[in-house]
Amino acid sequence: MLRRVEGTVTSADGTRLAVRRVGAGDPVVLLHGTGGGLHSWAGVADLLAADHRVWLVARRGYAPSDVPAGVNSFDREVADVHAVLSAVGDEDGAPAHLVGASYGATLALHAVRDAVPGHPQAARSLALYEPPLFASGPHLRPVLDRYRELLAAGDTGAAGLLFAERVSRVPLDVLASTRLPPPGPADSTAMLHDLEALAADTDDMHRWSAVDLPVLLMQGADTWDPMPATMDRLAAVLPAVARVRWTGQSHFATSTDPALVAGTLRRFWSGEAPCGSC
Repeated sequence: MLRRVEGTVTSADGTRLAVRRVGAGDPVVLLHGTGGGLHSWAGVADLLAADHRVWLVARRGYAPSDVPAGVNSFDREVADVHAVLSAVGDEDGAPAHLVGASYGATLALHAVRDAVPGHPQAARSLALYEPPLFASGPHLRPVLDRYRELLAAGDTGAAGLLFAERVSRVPLDVLASTRLPPPGPADSTAMLHDLEALAADTDDMHRWSAVDLPVLLMQGADTWDPMPATMDRLAAVLPAVARVRWTGQSHFATSTDPALVAGTLRRFWSGEAPCGSC
């Protein structure tokens, strides 16, 4: 059985972030998306742990990490990621490969763009699974206002549906087929914090041209619009990028086929060319 070590990392503003470490070898930090937590990357982490030291992080607002007061922002969460990467450097003596899925992938982009090369918080490489960059900018402010109203009224089901339809842009037929239960109060509050950061962000794609790391872009061939065009636009501005599109997968590949994800990451880290369409 894999040995798991639970702990915390304290961010610059005092927020305590729950972290779980598993395995041994080159360090890897995995960032989860909206509605996730320490469980989100568990299947992938267990497969990577044979030859990597994997750090799972519960982002601020997601249990068992702290839920800070005030409006969330990417600046706050970037400080969280830098704190974790610094802890990795202190404990493992090497920079980490940084991996993010969905909102966690957008956060990873922010974190490496704002890092200083050579400092402890600098990552070794970047792997991104479908960052929803189309869901950033002031066009989300009316959605944020409505989400807050629904949350105040205790209607977490309607708030979750609003997020899925207007932020994630999940098609109605996909929503119907997933049959996911409505988010509870804690998850709904965490999703509010994500929405706050997204609405305060911009949709400027060119800023990611400052990312000076090897980058792997991963996407499902069946993920809905506008994700495919968003990934094309992101690939066009990144200086050093490899891409993989997984046949038969959509936005949930980290859960539906963790072996595919883990194998793709290993090939990227070893310098092998990723298969163009797995």
